[in-house]
Amino acid sequence: MEFLNNLVNSINGLVWGPPMLVLILGTGFFLMVMLRLMPLRRIVTGFALIWGGRAKGSEDTGEISPFQALMTCLAATVGTGNIAGVATAIALGGPGALFWMWCTALVGMATKYCEVVLAVHFREKDDRNEHVGGPMYAIKNGLGKRWVWLGAAFAIFGGLAGFGIGNMVQVNSMAHALQTTFSVPLWVTGVVTMVLIGLVILGGIKRIGVVAASLVPFMCVAYVLAGLAVLVINADRIPDALDLIFTHAFSPIAATGGFAGAAVMAAIRFGVARGIFSNEAGLGTAGIAQAAGTTTNAVRSGLIGMMGTFIDTIIICSITGLSIVCSGVWSSGESGAALSASAFETSMPGIGGAILTIALVIFAFTTILGWSYYGEKCWEFLLGTRTTVPYRIIWVLAVPFGAITQLDFAWLMADTLNGLMAIPNLISLLLLSPLVVKLTNEYFLTHKN
Repeated sequence: MEFLNNLVNSINGLVWGPPMLVLILGTGFFLMVMLRLMPLRRIVTGFALIWGGRAKGSEDTGEISPFQALMTCLAATVGTGNIAGVATAIALGGPGALFWMWCTALVGMATKYCEVVLAVHFREKDDRNEHVGGPMYAIKNGLGKRWVWLGAAFAIFGGLAGFGIGNMVQVNSMAHALQTTFSVPLWVTGVVTMVLIGLVILGGIKRIGVVAASLVPFMCVAYVLAGLAVLVINADRIPDALDLIFTHAFSPIAATGGFAGAAVMAAIRFGVARGIFSNEAGLGTAGIAQAAGTTTNAVRSGLIGMMGTFIDTIIICSITGLSIVCSGVWSSGESGAALSASAFETSMPGIGGAILTIALVIFAFTTILGWSYYGEKCWEFLLGTRTTVPYRIIWVLAVPFGAITQLDFAWLMADTLNGLMAIPNLISLLLLSPLVVKLTNEYFLTHKN
């Protein structure tokens, strides 16, 4: 086991090393330039389309509304990464890591936009007459048969990664948070979560979409309000916090308190890696859910889809990161969800930790729902629709094991598979970027506003 752990550690170091970070940021920057900063210029348009996409139009085709599709994407992306991931980045890379998370999100909007456009443009119908799409279908239908192996590689990485990062890791975080804050036994969280997840995912994407559309807006708004309360309490420290963030994005930070110190490269590495872990821009997963959304135009879906990155990182992760830095606990030596909980508890004694725990539980629960659909479509691409029911059963049964098992290795493996997912997706984005630009230009010729 030690040999396997060391092997995966070595692979993880390569997967999330400088070349991968350059590839992800570089691809996002390249796509942003190709699109002439359109994702940044169209943020207001994106929010308007989200609001208007709550209902299905008479000519739209798909299984769920565009709003439900976005909420399903957010269900998967707004998870432990927004609470534990941000805290880990700051604990290991210093306050400057938050700056690099922002950079990842801004260029990631272009990446996410292109992922969704290609997923919807090249989507197809399965033998149940349901729309399916994602990087694997974009590769197969956009790049041709000789590239199918690349789509299969994405599906294999995604199908396996889901059980770690989208299932067992999430429920494990839930269980330990509830045990620490409310003394709930680990197995109780596992069993209850298993039942609730089963009731939702056995109903397929339509039920997932309905639940996501009900839970996600509430949980995002509630968490943002709680985070803003922390910032209001520490309002006098915000200027100093911003100074720390921008200063140490470009200069090393010395050891202080329980913080061991960090070089600039650490801030970049952990900021980018945790940013991608949180918003999934570059992984290609958003296109899988958006391909099921009702639409008559891939660009419209892309404009809606790219807002997931903005909401996830620019809004929610920023709230977490600023709360940690402003409250002064970033240098305490704690990490992960414990560091975020400390920030809330320090600012709101007696209730801060409980608020953070409840947020973590809801975030993790919805992530399990969103990733269940991602994994299902990956295995469907590889083995056909006959895998659907067995996959859903296995997914549900894996939940309680995640709650009671030590998952250090699962975290490591899932992190590695997440990085490997990005490679086929980024290759396809670069090769198909001229098509995205063409579709975008055609859309805005007829939609001037």
